[in-house]
Parts: sequence; structure tokens; C-alpha cells
Amino acid sequence: MGPPPVRRIVVEREPTVVAPPPSNGRPAPLPDAPMGAKVTERMRIENVSLAYGDRWVVRDVTLPVREGEVLALIGASGSGKTTLLRSLNRLTEVTAGATRAGRVTLDGQEISDLEVTALRRRISMVFQQPNPFPMSVFENVAYALREERRGGRDEEHRGGWRGRRRAGRKELEPAVVEALQRAGLYEEVKADLNHPALRLSGGQQQRLCIARALAANPEVLLLDEPCSALDPISTATIEQLISRLRESVAIVIVTHNLQQAFRVADHVAFMHLGELVEYGSSDQVFDNPRQQRTREYISGAFG
Repeated sequence: MGPPPVRRIVVEREPTVVAPPPSNGRPAPLPDAPMGAKVTERMRIENVSLAYGDRWVVRDVTLPVREGEVLALIGASGSGKTTLLRSLNRLTEVTAGATRAGRVTLDGQEISDLEVTALRRRISMVFQQPNPFPMSVFENVAYALREERRGGRDEEHRGGWRGRRRAGRKELEPAVVEALQRAGLYEEVKADLNHPALRLSGGQQQRLCIARALAANPEVLLLDEPCSALDPISTATIEQLISRLRESVAIVIVTHNLQQAFRVADHVAFMHLGELVEYGSSDQVFDNPRQQRTREYISGAFG
């Protein structure tokens, strides 16, 4: 079976930037990275508010996203955490009437100034339900690699270079193997990389999607409830993978599972009704929350 059609999201308008809604108060100042930790700030969310039409779903959020650590966004359904996550690679823009106030920067550059397909190669996203393509394990990862290389050729073509032939299997195999190894899947599939991806287990499919996301060597990896459809054993495997990946890529994860956030996150941001209520280290937020709403949510009083 041939590769799936290229599905590029075309943004026909510039992102709408509007004045933010009134704030009901700011959370405590952001703590610095732990002393001695090897972290590098890759993204910064500054006073960001997000709306669909006239309904504000995120209000005045400021957060750092750092390589070398995992940031977990927690909160009840409807708190705005997934909307905030999707805004980091401009996926919210595909919704009619979406607007953003504030700044989101990647390595100091406003993301709305970056070409959207190139941005999504640098900020990859893995969704709640595993979504491998209906092709082999190898071709799932190779497809992402070919897209990444074609993106580079498209940019050079605009400068006068016409590109080269489509990369073959032998040429791509080292990079495919590396991506599968980084995703912790290679040992399980190396005997038959031609195995249909849709015949893998749910946990393997999700790790394949992570391998596909990692193939382009992104700077930031966004994970939207990546374990919600998985069994406990597969969940533990994904959590171990997240812990290993934090050294090479900045990770932001949305999760409803407070135990999971405690296990994998270095810093936690608790959101409620679109507002950032509290941000701090995982130990501080879970063991000694500063805000009453945080204490109530952690204790199970709501959510």
C-alpha cells in the first residue's frame, strides 16, 4: 500500500491577536530551574489568552517550557489545558474564530512568524488515541523522515535549488532505526519492520507514533493524554520513555492522571476554568500546594 496523501493544514489568514481579557489575579512568580539541573528554555508562554469566538477558554497564562524536564498540565475537563497545548504548534488556528493574545516563542522567536509546517516539524504532537498510518512500521517512520527532508528541499527550491530524488529504504533505515530506538520500540519490532502498524498492540502503536514524531528531531514534544487509552503495563512503558526523552527534547504533557503527573513531571501547572492557578515543582505542587483550589483538586474535592 502506498503512503497516505500529504495532509498539510493551510492557514489562510494570519493568527488573530487581540487584547487579553481582564485578569482576576496572577499566580505566584515562576520558580527558577532547579540548581544544577541541565535545562534549556526552548519555549516561553507569555500572558497568553485564547478564545473561540467571544468565549475565552485560556486567560493570561505565563509558563516556561524547558529541555531537560517535563512540564505537566493538569486540571479538570474544560480547564483549558488541551487548548493551551494545541496552541503551542498553532493547531488552535484551524478552528474558525480562534484568537490569541500574548506571546508564544520558540527559541526566542514568536511562533506566528514561523511557517506553520516548519513549526510543526520543530514542535511535534502525539495525540490521545494512537493514529499510525495504514502501512508498515518502517514506512510510518520513513514517511515522517521523507516529509521532513521534503520540507527542507521546498525551502531550498524557493531559493533556486530543485531538490533530489525520493530517499530510498536503505538510505532512511539508520534514521528509522534510531527513531524506533529512541521511542523504546525497536527491540520489539526489529525482526519484521514490514509488519503492519495497525496490527501492533495499543501501547506499541502509541510508541510508534512517538517514534514518528521524533523522526524529525523536534525541539519540543507535545503529549495530549498519551496513555488514556492504554493498559497499566503500556502506560508504565510510555512513562519510562518520557523520563528518558526529557534529556533530548522539551516535553509538555496534558494528563488527567494525577499519579502520572507526579511520576513523570518535573514541574506542574494546575489550570482551572482557563486560568493558571499554580505552577511549581512536582513535589511542591503535590505535597505543599500554595493555593486552596490546588489543594481541593489534588485531594479529589472536584474534577
